[in-house]
Amino acid sequence: MALLEYENLSITLPGMARPVLDGIDLTVSAGEVVAMVGESGSGKSVTARSALGLFPTGADIEGHVRVDGTEVVGVDPAGLRAIRTGTASMIFQDPRAGINPVRRIGDFLTESLRVSSGLAKGPANARAAELLGAVGLPDPVRHLRQYPHELSGGMLQRVMIAGALTGGPRLLLCDEPTTALDVSTQAEIMAILGRLQRERGLGMLLITHDIELAAAACDRIYVMYAGRIVETAPTAQLFAMPRHPYTAGLLGSSPPLHAPDGPSARLTPIPGSPMGLLESAPGCSFAARCRFARPGVCEQSPPPLERYGGALVACHLAGESLTSMDNPSTREGS
Repeated sequence: MALLEYENLSITLPGMARPVLDGIDLTVSAGEVVAMVGESGSGKSVTARSALGLFPTGADIEGHVRVDGTEVVGVDPAGLRAIRTGTASMIFQDPRAGINPVRRIGDFLTESLRVSSGLAKGPANARAAELLGAVGLPDPVRHLRQYPHELSGGMLQRVMIAGALTGGPRLLLCDEPTTALDVSTQAEIMAILGRLQRERGLGMLLITHDIELAAAACDRIYVMYAGRIVETAPTAQLFAMPRHPYTAGLLGSSPPLHAPDGPSARLTPIPGSPMGLLESAPGCSFAARCRFARPGVCEQSPPPLERYGGALVACHLAGESLTSMDNPSTREGS
């Protein structure tokens, strides 16, 4: 049984032209690191928050979200509290927005320990200091007495990670945990997350717009566009042979983590802008930005998510090579 499972999850908001999420199917197993990538507005954060029952206000929800076998959609408050305090935790992208600026770091960490675990003040402080040491802060006892403004962004993100671990979760949801940090600090945070994930056997869902970062950290990758999963595959396969033009576009517009031996290729940005919630299309939502789109095919009907080898792809042209489609002499009708 998957630790986290989405089954045909759709979320619709009143007055919007298209769903926020449209038939999401996704799984994360214990000990597995899974990434969800895509541009801003694709629905990544809404997907992650749904695992904790944090649905948009006024949303119409269909489908299922299960955390360790417990259905989240429609769960009662006690069941939701059990998920949030003992099974799943979330790390948000802006640590300064997640910690009360007028309370000490120790208050932030020990409050949940005392409420959810029933620890007395002394044991709660000791446990909080232990968690700060586990995330790499050099003087945990001193940091417990400090206020958020006394710590750097990287140190605060370590505090957020420690806070996410207070309930001993089996599932860690990471919503762009390195976006607000400089490059060297990003690497340190990802190293800490990777170490904790391996040591504790956690299942992890990493939300990011950086497909290269996902490749370095994750076993499988889901690619989202306009509220739909358009491709998913094991990481190595996705990079070696992307089948959806949007996936290929993300790879082509991202600088590689390691410099190539020869001359580096020019980055190729994806033209146009992502589809907003006030826009809709009868066919493939990426067709207007896709250089491979074929009139009368891609714009008429939405492609289903179908299996091609070890990948699942939602594209009418997924059975063809993107390289051959990019060569005019091999395209149909040429």
